[in-house]
Amino acid sequence: MSDERAGGGLIIFGTFIVGLVLSQIPMPDMLTWARPAWVLLVLIYWVMALPHRISLGSAFVLGLVMDLVRGSVLGLNALSMTIIAFLVLVLYKRMRMFPLWQQSGLILVLVGINQLLFHWMQGITGTTSDSLLFLLPAAISALVWPWLFLLLRSIRRLFRIS
Repeated sequence: MSDERAGGGLIIFGTFIVGLVLSQIPMPDMLTWARPAWVLLVLIYWVMALPHRISLGSAFVLGLVMDLVRGSVLGLNALSMTIIAFLVLVLYKRMRMFPLWQQSGLILVLVGINQLLFHWMQGITGTTSDSLLFLLPAAISALVWPWLFLLLRSIRRLFRIS
């Protein structure tokens, strides 16, 4: 059983790495605001699927890594991802019962809250813009969620991660 858990940890870590890579792929200037919140979506899935293994500490460390990768003020992503992970921990039993289209609606709200928190904290530090385009990743993430959910669930079942 310990081999199964160790292998599962590597698979989970690998999905976070893939999310980090997807979040940093260069895009044309027109599509910069339309990038889904890949890392946050992967975090939401794993917190929802395995709340006993991936929780607030994981979200905080992942947020710090995102701050370092993006070059933003240290702690901005960490705080917003920790808050979103807390909300998912509170709601994960309900989220599991929702059909995918309702989960997408909740993802729209959760990623929107993350974007608002991050934008608000950037405003405090003086590094924000005046456009509402910062909410576009929430809508794009909600559209991507069903496919990402099915992909991650099939990976979890294939490798028997529990």
